Amino acid sequence: MGIENQAEKSLNLIRSRICNPNFIFKPLSDSPDSNYSKLKFIISSSITEACNNSILLLGPRGSGKVAVLELVLNDLLEQYPDTITVIRLNGLLHSEDNSAFKEIARQLCMEHNLLFSKMASFDDNSQFMIAMLRECGLAHKTIIFALDEFDLFAQGKQRLLYSLLDAMQSVTSQAVVVGVSCRLDADQLLEKRVRSRFSHRKLLFLPPSKEDVQRLLEHVLSLPMDSNLAHDYATGFNEKLQSILADERFKEIISTYLNSNPTVNHLLRFLFLAISHMELKSGFLSLENFKVALSSLQRQPKQECIKDCSILEIYILICMKRLEIKEQNSYNFISVMKEYKSIHDSFPTSDYYAQNVCLRAFEHLLQRELICFTENRGHGQSIEFRPVKLVISYAELQEGLKSYRSCPAILLKLIDR
Repeated sequence: MGIENQAEKSLNLIRSRICNPNFIFKPLSDSPDSNYSKLKFIISSSITEACNNSILLLGPRGSGKVAVLELVLNDLLEQYPDTITVIRLNGLLHSEDNSAFKEIARQLCMEHNLLFSKMASFDDNSQFMIAMLRECGLAHKTIIFALDEFDLFAQGKQRLLYSLLDAMQSVTSQAVVVGVSCRLDADQLLEKRVRSRFSHRKLLFLPPSKEDVQRLLEHVLSLPMDSNLAHDYATGFNEKLQSILADERFKEIISTYLNSNPTVNHLLRFLFLAISHMELKSGFLSLENFKVALSSLQRQPKQECIKDCSILEIYILICMKRLEIKEQNSYNFISVMKEYKSIHDSFPTSDYYAQNVCLRAFEHLLQRELICFTENRGHGQSIEFRPVKLVISYAELQEGLKSYRSCPAILLKLIDR
């Protein structure tokens, strides 16, 4: 029970780390060239020098844009507790100008202990925002507008962005606009009048390098030596982890996963799944845990479709594959039926169906998009005579058959021939 108890504690610790963006991105922010350092410098200089600024954080979803922004804002709120007001908007909720101005007014009233009126008009809220920018500027207080899904604010008439950036042209205002978007061309969506008032600073969030991935893995998975975990257990856990990280097979697993999912968020999802497969009896991570996590995340929709196919439909797929192996590039339902008959003549089984039943199975495969017509022409032609092709590879068909429950032995034999 002792080792299982220690394993349970270590799992809870690692899970809490993975779910804590501050813990994840803090070590990636140590470098002066990191986006964290650059963003913090831009915003803090705007605060200390009492000037206006605007910046875009661009990168794919899951690359850590919002996490780094929140990390910077939390640090600045601790550093300048009385001189910063943060207004958070999301394009999914506030892209309509009226709702955006109302939300800004609500958050400003809450921050400065003012009475908020739900009945205020669009013009009232707009003028209130401009007046608050002026008053905060005179009081040497900075308002930071964090606009998530920035590209959605760039749709329509863009009155919010224009009013905000136009008010920031005033000498008395003191504000920073931080836009967050997964569209790299977000600034090109702005109208000319808005773009001319934007400072065009951009920070790109790129996929982590191999060195960053290695550092992140050690940072997240290593157990601390000064915790409530037994010293011997933590030492053994870390030694086992180091041997896994140094293993070429593990590096290949990580590389394979990151090739299709290169963001930090996807890597964390992979780690969470891997540690969930850790055996409590052994108490340590193993290479097998990461292999299982990779196989479960690398979904193969076509293989899953095969699991739902009938025996007859699989026969048709194998017949088409055999025709391709025989270098018969163009074939139709009639050709497939001839191959199906030749298989039955060579290997007599009870799985032999009439042609009209086979045609229905053939239509089901077309609907599931496991096969398709080779040409868009010939819509008026009967299905039996239109050329078709497989949309599933030999490897996918083979793996699908292996995972197919109660698959007849003859089908496994046919696919390997």
